[in-house]
Amino acid sequence: MEPDLSSSWNIFQAVTRQQTSSASQSGIFWLSRVTRRPHGDDNMKTSTLLIVSICLILGSSGKPQFPEQEKDPKFWNTWAQRTLKNALNLQKLNKNKAKNLILFLGDGMGVPTVTAARILKGQLNGQSGEETQLEMDKFPFVSLAKTYNTNAQVPDSAGTATAYLCGVKANEGTVGVSAAAVRSQCNTTQGNEVTSILKWAKDAGKSVGIVTTTRVNHATPSAAYAHCVNRDWYSDNEMPAEALQGGCKDIARQLFENIPNIDVVMGGGRKFMFPKNKSDVEYPDVATSSGVRKDGRNLVQEWLDKVKNKNGHYVWNKKQLLSLNPNNVNYLLGLFEPTDMTYDLERNTDTDPSLTEMVDVAIKILKKNPNGFYLLVEGGRIDHGHHEGKAKQALHEAVEMDRAIGRAALLTSVHDTLSIVTADHSHVFSFGGYTFRGNPIFGLAPMLSDVDQKPFTSILYGNGPGYKVFNGARENVSTVKYMENNYRAQSAVPLSLETHGGEDVAVFAKGPLAHLLHGVHEQNYIPHVMAYAACIGQNRDHCMLTGGTVGLQPVFSSIATILTVTRLLC
Repeated sequence: MEPDLSSSWNIFQAVTRQQTSSASQSGIFWLSRVTRRPHGDDNMKTSTLLIVSICLILGSSGKPQFPEQEKDPKFWNTWAQRTLKNALNLQKLNKNKAKNLILFLGDGMGVPTVTAARILKGQLNGQSGEETQLEMDKFPFVSLAKTYNTNAQVPDSAGTATAYLCGVKANEGTVGVSAAAVRSQCNTTQGNEVTSILKWAKDAGKSVGIVTTTRVNHATPSAAYAHCVNRDWYSDNEMPAEALQGGCKDIARQLFENIPNIDVVMGGGRKFMFPKNKSDVEYPDVATSSGVRKDGRNLVQEWLDKVKNKNGHYVWNKKQLLSLNPNNVNYLLGLFEPTDMTYDLERNTDTDPSLTEMVDVAIKILKKNPNGFYLLVEGGRIDHGHHEGKAKQALHEAVEMDRAIGRAALLTSVHDTLSIVTADHSHVFSFGGYTFRGNPIFGLAPMLSDVDQKPFTSILYGNGPGYKVFNGARENVSTVKYMENNYRAQSAVPLSLETHGGEDVAVFAKGPLAHLLHGVHEQNYIPHVMAYAACIGQNRDHCMLTGGTVGLQPVFSSIATILTVTRLLC
């Protein structure tokens, strides 16, 4: 059978129109099609003409496949030697006491997502992308965390949040309770509560904060303050009658009652704080945005009443947030959407703050405390993008979280701030297909399938809503706008929502005692390291020691020693 050249050329034209930097990619893409099988003289002439045309396109593009300097071995050797020198400097470990603790949690940010986000960040800056450094890439210590829940090989965000916030592994779907608690069984809550590092920090006199792009009572943030056997009990409206009768509290209520005076809380979730049918301040005509509480309580007003004489402020839009003077704010509650905040690509930049902007304000408020602070920052909608098969949304969320990491670095010091970046779990997200250097991360692989003779995007999912079949065959992606924000990447198995992945996740660390995050550990190890570094929770005894390799020394200890010796000598 001879190849259908006209069909191949139509595909080539469609690809060329859609894909940025597509000249080189399309040429090889077409070549892989026409050279796969023998063909006649006429087809050979046609293919030769097309090849010449493609070569002219490539030649006129003026953009090399990779930087000229990379051809010289000296470039790579110099880079490696510079990296080696930096690594040798790390032999002098930072054993200071951590005054501040920051945990950046990329929900669903597995290693493939980190790599793809790195490439995207570079391409957004006009680079090929692969050589780019994320802010988290600059952290000197990297380890792996095992993410399984006590009852699940592939975990959910609730059980994992209990692990990296409370220090114990738990069942999927539960937050702030041990594995003795059973999902949705209210009567298994009492006696099985576990406390979080946010509470340990608050009890130690530190300021504490939560910043998320999801609702503030979602799985990740709720494990910092709530004890609930069902992560979906956002308000009493979502709870069964028997749970309410059994004395269980909804998560929104626990936000304000369990740990009094959490200094900063920002994210979405307005509707869960207000009485049922109370119109939303931003979307008064949208019924689904109205309050849902059956108990008639206005949790926001109750909070305001408590902090009105303590420099407390409630904000619900970007203008209100950025108009605040952090020096005059002791407590801040920011609820910017009825449920989750919008994707960063769709965010109204006039009314909704970015994650970076929220982190900036949060740190400026929290750092006023001379005892330091603990801050949980969640890039929560990375996970949502993946579940919907919308890789572009997910990766842009990851890039925005990386910006927030960079902003936090400017506002703190590595000498007294332990910063950790990690994920709760991964996703069945991947990218491949032998793409060339600089290939658009959302673009096509430079080849056709040798089975169905159709193109495919580099990004694919193992399962999810992107599974599409037309007339018994896989969808031809060259006929759709696969570069659009909400394009659902193709998946191997049809599901309404894509699933989590079960592999280990990366843990990036810098600051005091960051070297304790090394190798492969259970996920619940993370808060124990943070507590040990800050001398909070159950890890305090070693902080009283003055000698040996175990005792921690404050940042100023060496300076104090020098001054003492100077006095004795002078």
